[in-house]
Amino acid sequence: MRTEKRQINSRKEKDFSFKKKTDSTSFGARGSRRREKSSPSSFRKREVQDENSKYSKKKQLEYKKRNTDPAAPVRLNKFLANAGICSRRDADVYIASGVVSVNGEIVTSLGTKVFPYKDKVLFHDQAVQAEKKVYILLNKPKDCVTTVEDAHAKFTVLDLVRDACTERIYPVGRLDKNTTGVLLLTNDGELTKILTHPKFDKKKIYQVTLDKNVSIGDLEKIANGLILEDGEIHADEIAYVDENDKKTIGIEIHSGRNRIVRRIFEHLGYKVMKLDRVFFAGLTKKNLPRGRWRFLSEKEINLLRMKAFE
Repeated sequence: MRTEKRQINSRKEKDFSFKKKTDSTSFGARGSRRREKSSPSSFRKREVQDENSKYSKKKQLEYKKRNTDPAAPVRLNKFLANAGICSRRDADVYIASGVVSVNGEIVTSLGTKVFPYKDKVLFHDQAVQAEKKVYILLNKPKDCVTTVEDAHAKFTVLDLVRDACTERIYPVGRLDKNTTGVLLLTNDGELTKILTHPKFDKKKIYQVTLDKNVSIGDLEKIANGLILEDGEIHADEIAYVDENDKKTIGIEIHSGRNRIVRRIFEHLGYKVMKLDRVFFAGLTKKNLPRGRWRFLSEKEINLLRMKAFE
């Protein structure tokens, strides 16, 4: 059985990702040195070809037609959840208790379907409207809490996007108070579940600044795997962002465990001075200044819904 090799590639940050260098040296999982065979152009060409074959414009349009038909019926619990009333699980409880009516009739069947833009749905005698989905990308600043409400915080991420929309949105996942970078906010509960569930691999890239130089040996340890208090963890890829700066590291990881990047370096005796997420599920903060936000493009939304992320 072949041993899977995990690489430590010497890279430089460009457009918030790490580009392979042809003259860089890679290390295998056992620390063996080997040369990178692929050139940056051929690597990028294969990457683009793979992306186009899997997520072509035709397939995106087919997906959009199949999944955004406003005339299509949806389950009542999904309709309530999408309208921001409650979660699907809670909606089932409300439906079963008889507080939801459709076109004037109390509905208690959990399998009931409704037409979002045709049927009249009441929840506790209040009309429920189909809510427009909103997707906002924020370049989170430092000293900002990733939560909906916090009485002890000076300000939260929602304060930064307060004027963006009237819909009730919330952050997808969490970034520590002192962690900066890419953060998605939305009212799309279905997409949030996909992006936060462990079974869906979401590639995340962080730029980490430490209190002292990081040795090649420690980079190899992180690539090969460390045993933390909650189990083994390894980086998919890890490298110096700049060969002349051994304190700044680029690390690619799929794990969503709490404070995982900080804990990796703390385990080896380093103190994290700065932690910036530069990539999350295909989204980057390119051309987005710290503390600013933008709406996702239709293409970005469709790719996320199609689970077209690494």
